[in-house]
Amino acid sequence: MSTVDHIEALKAKHASLEQAISEENLRPHPDDDAICSLKKQKLLIKDEIVRLTSSSTRH
Repeated sequence: MSTVDHIEALKAKHASLEQAISEENLRPHPDDDAICSLKKQKLLIKDEIVRLTSSSTRH
């Protein structure tokens, strides 16, 4: 898998997590722990995207 493909896969996962967070927030009694976990995963993915993007532009 190329770096570009990996970045695109991470962006798709990031969007999927954003959707899951939105859906959880729409529930009558959102699970704060689940939302926190999803947000942490989303942040880790964003950090990885930034890292890969910056390293691929340096080459």
